[in-house]
Amino acid sequence: MDVLEDKKAEDIILLDLRPDTILADFFIICTGNSDRQIRALVDYVRQACKEQANKLPFNIEGTPESGWMLMDYSNVVVHIFSAEQRDYYDLEGLWSKSAHVLVSIQ
Repeated sequence: MDVLEDKKAEDIILLDLRPDTILADFFIICTGNSDRQIRALVDYVRQACKEQANKLPFNIEGTPESGWMLMDYSNVVVHIFSAEQRDYYDLEGLWSKSAHVLVSIQ
């Protein structure tokens, strides 16, 4: 999450999904302000996870132009949205009854 904050992602939230889901243990959700920033955030997260934890994502989905990208690290899934797509998908609202917000960085 530090790399997202350092690279100016906005509205960063860490959701704890345990023990109610088998999808992942945690979702990290944040907002990028442009296609370019979304692409850069994905690159920064990938590089930081590789350097700090020797982990690469199992899969990366979406495109910066679509306003949504997902990075699947098995137990942790990183969602990087444009503001419009984040409002549309409303993952925080969808998971509000079963997930607990561990960290919220505005």
